[in-house]
Amino acid sequence: MGTNLLTQNPFAVLTFIVAPAILTNATSVLAMSTINRMLRTRERMQQLFAESEDAKQLHGPRLVEQVNRVEKQAVLLLSAMRWIYVSLGAFAAASLVTLLGGVSGQLGNEILVGIVVGTGLLLGVLGVAGLVGGCVNLFHATQLSLMNIREEAALIRARQEKQQRPLDNSAN
Repeated sequence: MGTNLLTQNPFAVLTFIVAPAILTNATSVLAMSTINRMLRTRERMQQLFAESEDAKQLHGPRLVEQVNRVEKQAVLLLSAMRWIYVSLGAFAAASLVTLLGGVSGQLGNEILVGIVVGTGLLLGVLGVAGLVGGCVNLFHATQLSLMNIREEAALIRARQEKQQRPLDNSAN
């Protein structure tokens, strides 16, 4: 039997299995929230489409800018989903590989244990890289959403000011 940490300490094997499993769970939650954001983006695009067909509303550069931002946001969210799915697969595979590493450690084959542990670590790094890539895309998508919110808030304030001016003038 080997003298490495994995073969002598059963908690080491548990740690190598639990860490990717927890990361898999966290990544799954991130994937679900990203899917919800994608659905909200689709709903927003439908609202913009309906707004564009309303003949009473003024259309122009503002509407086109918002449509462009929402479309780019959807592309960023799709890219984030790809990254997150890579992470999910990598973390799930890392859990399986480290479990196999624990079993192979009992066989006493140091080379096999080294290969399995190295593969598990590589999969873990891939999973973390996928999370980082997905989060970067989510951050950029959030920035676009904030731009639309700020633009709409400015329009609402401008409309409210226009509506208040006639009231203020009639009071004088």
